[in-house]
Amino acid sequence: MASEPCPGCWHRSTDHLTPNFPTIFLLVAPLAILPWAVAEAIWMTLTAGCFILAAFLMMNVGGEYAPRFSAFMIYLFLINSELLLALGNAAGIVVGLSMIAAWCILQNRFAFAGALCLALALVMKPHDAGLIWFYLLLVGGALRKRALQTLAMAGALAGAAALWTWHIAPQWLQELISNESAIMARGGINDPGPASGGNFGVNLIISLQTIVSRFKDNPHFYNAVVFLICGALLFVWMRKTLQSPFTPELAWFALAAIVPLSMLFLYHRRYDARLLLLAVPACAMLWRRGGAIAGWMLALNLAVIVATGDFFWIVLLSITHYQGISVAFSIFSAPVTLLALATFSVWVYWRRTPESKDAKSAAAALSS
Repeated sequence: MASEPCPGCWHRSTDHLTPNFPTIFLLVAPLAILPWAVAEAIWMTLTAGCFILAAFLMMNVGGEYAPRFSAFMIYLFLINSELLLALGNAAGIVVGLSMIAAWCILQNRFAFAGALCLALALVMKPHDAGLIWFYLLLVGGALRKRALQTLAMAGALAGAAALWTWHIAPQWLQELISNESAIMARGGINDPGPASGGNFGVNLIISLQTIVSRFKDNPHFYNAVVFLICGALLFVWMRKTLQSPFTPELAWFALAAIVPLSMLFLYHRRYDARLLLLAVPACAMLWRRGGAIAGWMLALNLAVIVATGDFFWIVLLSITHYQGISVAFSIFSAPVTLLALATFSVWVYWRRTPESKDAKSAAAALSS
C-alpha cells in the first residue's frame, strides 16, 4: 500500500462544477481552514443572522406605516425561507446583505457599512444585488456617491480575488467558462428549458425563460423574448427614476418594482426570491392609504410568496409525490406571478408622485 504524502493529514477531494466567480472564495476560504463543524456553524449563523437582521430592518421601515400588516408579510416570508438556510447557498448571505445595504443607504444611517455590505453582495452574486446598485447610480447626488464608493470597494475585492486565483489556478477563467457552458447546456442543472437536469423539486428556476423555452427550446429564442419583455419594463422603470426627484418613500417603490423584475430575465432559483422582502415597506405605504391598488399589491405579493416559497410546495409535492399537474403548476407559477407583480409594481411606481415638501427635504439631504 502506498504511503500517504502527508502522514496524519486528512485528505478529501470532490468533483463539483461551480458557476461562482472566484470572489466567493474571499468569504469561504477563511472557513475552509476550520474544522467542518465549526465552519458550518459560522456559515449558518451568518446566513440566518443576515437574513433576520434584514427582516428586522424592513419591519423598521414598514412598521412606521402599517406595523401589523408589515409583521404579517414578514412572517410569511420567514416561514417560507427554509431552503435559504437548509441549502447553505451563498444567496442566503447575499440576500441579507443586499437588504441591509438598502436600508443603511436609503435611511442614511451607517451608510458606509451599507456600501460595504452591497460591495460584498455584488462580488458574490451580482445578479442578486446588481439592480439595487444600479438604482443608486441612477438617482444621483449622495446616493450616486455611495454607488461609486460601492463599486470601488467591489473592484478592489474582485481584483484581489482574481490575482489570488490566478496565482493558485492560472487556468481558472477557462475552467469557469467551461463550467458555465456545462451547467447551462441543454440538460444541465441550470438549463431553464424542458430538458433541464436540475429544474425539478422545490428549488426550481424562477426566471421567465422556463416558460418561454416551452414554446421553443432554443436559448437564442427564449433569451431574446425574455430580454424584450423585461427590457420594456426596465426602460419604463429607468425613465421614471431619472425623471423623478428622490425621496426615501419613492425609493422603496423603485426597489419594490425592480426586485421581481431582476428575478425574471437572469438565472435565479426560489431562494433568491427572498429578496422580495424589499417590497414590504412599499406595500405597507399602500396599505395605510387603502384602496384597490393596495388590495391588488397585497394579492400579487401573496401569490408570489406562495409560488416562490417553501412551505406550500414541500407539502403539496410530498402529497402528490412529484406527479401530475402539481409539477407543471410548480414550474409555471413562479415566473407567471413574478411577471404580474413586476408589471404591476412598475405601473404603481410610474404613477407615484412624491409630495413637494418630501422632495425638497430629500433633495437637500441628497446633495449634502
